[in-house]
Amino acid sequence: MHRAYELLVFDWDGTLMDSESRIVNCMRAAIMDLGLALPADSCISNIIGLGLKEAICMLFPAADETMVKELTARYRHHFIFENSTPMPLFSGAKELLHALKAEGYLLAVATGKGRPGLDKALSNTGLDEVFHVTRCADEAFSKPHPDMLLQILDELGVQAADALMIGDTEYDMQMANSAGTAALAVSYGVHSMERLLQHEPEGCLAAISEVSDWLLGRAS
Repeated sequence: MHRAYELLVFDWDGTLMDSESRIVNCMRAAIMDLGLALPADSCISNIIGLGLKEAICMLFPAADETMVKELTARYRHHFIFENSTPMPLFSGAKELLHALKAEGYLLAVATGKGRPGLDKALSNTGLDEVFHVTRCADEAFSKPHPDMLLQILDELGVQAADALMIGDTEYDMQMANSAGTAALAVSYGVHSMERLLQHEPEGCLAAISEVSDWLLGRAS
């Protein structure tokens, strides 16, 4: 049986890990620390998936460099040291990843997280050795720019046509479209199914555990 894709690239927050509440809580706390007007939680959720600088600038379009640095520092402080909101992997995510690796797929992560945050998450979840390569927003242009995905393709020597980006935001879909890879959306994360489908992904799944069966259906 011929697999449709050689490389599977996963987003992290909202796709593999249920971290929305932690991110929103920490951003709220950082904003309040600086005495800024607090956006609605839905506005904060909307920026999940972007790099931290890009996320802050979307929330506060008039932010200057000093404000971005201060908010970044406060957010990271709360995320790493103060906030203990649980961040479990979505049900079936770990089992899926181990099964896909055993089947011979190349696996990667493309995330808006910074490198320290992703490394800590990989260590805490025991997924350090599962992925062949990972890219973070502090190592490439932020989504939806294709740079992160293009770097992964280049490092692994995979053609865009042989790769699939799996994510929960339109930023993931836009990145895949710009990089020339296929995209698979998941509807349980940050962005609604309606937003995701506007970018014409190959499919839209209701659970991460459905990925294996979906891939099987694409094989020839």
